Amino acid sequence: MRLELERRSLRLAQPLQTSYGEVSERELLVVSLTGEDGVTGYGEAAPLEPYDGVSLQRAQAALERYAPVLACAHGLNGAQLVDACRRVDDLSPALAAIDLALWDRAGRISGKPIASLITDTPEPTVPVNATISAIDRSGAAEEAAAAVVDGFECVKVKVGLGDDAGRVASVRAAAGPEIALRLDANGAWGVDEAVRTIEALAPAGLELVEEPVHGLQNVRKVRERVAVRVAIDETAAEHGALGAGVADAVCLKISRCGGIGGLIAAATLVRASGAEAYISSTLDGPFGVAAGVHAAAALASRGPVPHCGLATLALFADIENPLRALGGRIAVPSGPGLGVAPY
Repeated sequence: MRLELERRSLRLAQPLQTSYGEVSERELLVVSLTGEDGVTGYGEAAPLEPYDGVSLQRAQAALERYAPVLACAHGLNGAQLVDACRRVDDLSPALAAIDLALWDRAGRISGKPIASLITDTPEPTVPVNATISAIDRSGAAEEAAAAVVDGFECVKVKVGLGDDAGRVASVRAAAGPEIALRLDANGAWGVDEAVRTIEALAPAGLELVEEPVHGLQNVRKVRERVAVRVAIDETAAEHGALGAGVADAVCLKISRCGGIGGLIAAATLVRASGAEAYISSTLDGPFGVAAGVHAAAALASRGPVPHCGLATLALFADIENPLRALGGRIAVPSGPGLGVAPY
């Protein structure tokens, strides 16, 4: 199996402000795996160092270490190939790139979309939320109103940035009372501040607050003191977090889970704990987002999946979006494998 790497840089149409800093550009590593049969599968490594602590250079070094393993791994299936790479360097974003490329190859060989390889009854579309990127009240209100016109039933607002109350109120007023309003703090607060802020913002009508604080014990303390549903994101990376039952929902990422197989396993564990599982992009490229859509469609065949944060390709300025949300849903690609062309 021949591994090739290529760097890609994607520019956001406007910088995305988060509590951990501003993101204006995404650097990714596009991976291709070609077997002796000549069939090539594609994936991508999408670490985001301020978010997950993994640099692009670290991911590239891991992938370069996988190359000789893959070249000599004759007769192994996809899971065995990923395990062989893991033994060399256990780095989730890099393993995710290999996992995606192997799934894409399998789909291309069989002529089936990945979702149909996972389950016989994948959902044809996945419900997604719109991301409100403006940090001023009027801009946030305009984006929320536009999202409603486009058919979104859920909008997500980054908080922990200052004037949270003003922006959240503006979004609620523009979106109307029927739209689910989700907040994402990226762990910006301590426990007491999180409780005070959530209680202050709750009258706007909140579906949930994602990652109000970092850490399992802190999340548990917040959840015990507020009436609003709480989800974890970054904290989901902690040992034992997926089955801990400290949150009402868990946000899963293709990159953090090490690919599609790892994400499906993680979602199964989350659901067994009594929490909901939904999938979001870490501002991934088309391969990562497509993988998330396929995984969400497969999971939806086993029970409802909340709105997923996968409508993020629209935030980029310099690529064609092959996974547009229509009526607040993304259609599962019908082509073989990931179903999106190399970019």
